[in-house]
Amino acid sequence: MKKFILLFVGFLLTSCGSQPRAELISDIEKFQKELNAEYKNPKETPLRGDDFAKFKEHPFFSINLKYRVSAKLTKTENATPFEIQTSSGKTKPYKEYGKATFVLEGKELSLTLYQSVTLAQKEGYEDYLFLPFRDATNEIETYGGGKYMDLKIPKGDIIILDFNKSYHPLCAYNAYDYSCPIVPRENFLPVRIEAGVMYEDVYHD
Repeated sequence: MKKFILLFVGFLLTSCGSQPRAELISDIEKFQKELNAEYKNPKETPLRGDDFAKFKEHPFFSINLKYRVSAKLTKTENATPFEIQTSSGKTKPYKEYGKATFVLEGKELSLTLYQSVTLAQKEGYEDYLFLPFRDATNEIETYGGGKYMDLKIPKGDIIILDFNKSYHPLCAYNAYDYSCPIVPRENFLPVRIEAGVMYEDVYHD
């Protein structure tokens, strides 16, 4: 365990050190602005009625690069498609792509990454990965159903997980029009991830 922690501390220092801190923060701020713009755009927003009319901006946790971690990616060999349950009771086809293992708050953690069978068939999306997860902030500062992250297949066996770019499923804001994948139990994290979008009604004032 000690060797594992030391190894990943090295990965973390390498990933942050190779890119200026200001650049990393700017990239996260860009993500926040784009998410707010999406929810303000009537053609893209999941919000309806008064929720859309009153929307100002999403609340976010303060940017914290502690939650930008380097993870060891172990690809799942010979993965077969399966149906993942969604919030509407329907299912969607996904494949398990691999396991991302990392250290946070001194704990060795692992998350399973998935690939949408449908999306992977579309040109330009062949390398997209989907990471749904839950953590100890759910039902307190964040949506009870968990959060998502969008990733891309890395060239090597290290993948960056930036929880500052995690967001809520669309059905967190509109359960009538959207059917969102339910976070598999294996992706429940026993720690608080104080990063990314928060879930409060302050923007509906």
